[in-house]
Amino acid sequence: MNAYIFPGQGAQFVGMGLDLYENHSVAQELFEQANEILGFSITDIMFEGTAEDLKQTKVTQPAIFLHSVIMSKVLGDTFKPDMVAGHSLGEFSALVANGTLNFEDGLQLVSQRALAMQKACEIKPSTMAAVLGLDDEIVEKICAEVEGIVVPANYNCPGQLVISGEVDAVNIACEKLKEAGAKRALLLPVGGAFHSPLMEPAREELAAAIETTLFSTPSCPIYQNVTTTAVSTADEIKKNLILQLTAPVKWTQSVQQMVKDGASSFVEVGPGKVLQGLVKKISPEAETSSAVVS
Repeated sequence: MNAYIFPGQGAQFVGMGLDLYENHSVAQELFEQANEILGFSITDIMFEGTAEDLKQTKVTQPAIFLHSVIMSKVLGDTFKPDMVAGHSLGEFSALVANGTLNFEDGLQLVSQRALAMQKACEIKPSTMAAVLGLDDEIVEKICAEVEGIVVPANYNCPGQLVISGEVDAVNIACEKLKEAGAKRALLLPVGGAFHSPLMEPAREELAAAIETTLFSTPSCPIYQNVTTTAVSTADEIKKNLILQLTAPVKWTQSVQQMVKDGASSFVEVGPGKVLQGLVKKISPEAETSSAVVS
């Protein structure tokens, strides 16, 4: 069975999407439509902006979403997933790709999500850190013992977990994690504590937008970050999407469940190859590849 997977923030690069724009009329139409919806020329930034311009959350999230979704549209009839999943932001791309959301609504939600997260980041100094070489249980235990807010945020693959929270709490947790034998515990260059309780203001804002958006029955199940299991009903997808901002991204567990449910091939749709690397570490026997458009 084919699983199509969609990357999240961090996969962006200058020039992303330009080949699609230049070679496919459907891509050109969708990119132009995106410029109108967003109210600024995101194509200028994607195609020829600086890495710094592209790093702004309000640009990064729509840019990655557009690259992934437009690529899935260009694939046309060759895009035949039995199941889909997305890493954090990538979940929105996956939901457009499997017909749960239409293109316009998906882009509006991603844009609102990015702006809401940016606002939440400005309320309190917060950060994230990557922890390498420790079992998940040890990281969970140490986070729970630290005073202040610090929680596991991204279960990326065995031995690679990202923590998220208040700056002081994350720094203390990093020291304790190194003492406990972590190979590395290093702060990430991000604007705030994504997938932690500090994103509650953003979750509330996004929830209001999601509740008023039409969600259709998907063409295939999505394995969502919050539950890690196959979901096929619009109401449940909505609920999990709202919870996602303050809950951890359970990528390891999602891939394990997809394999258990029959996935043998994972195709990454969008910029980069980060997810393929993670899948290989989670399930070495799985086939991985990038979506290729002719």
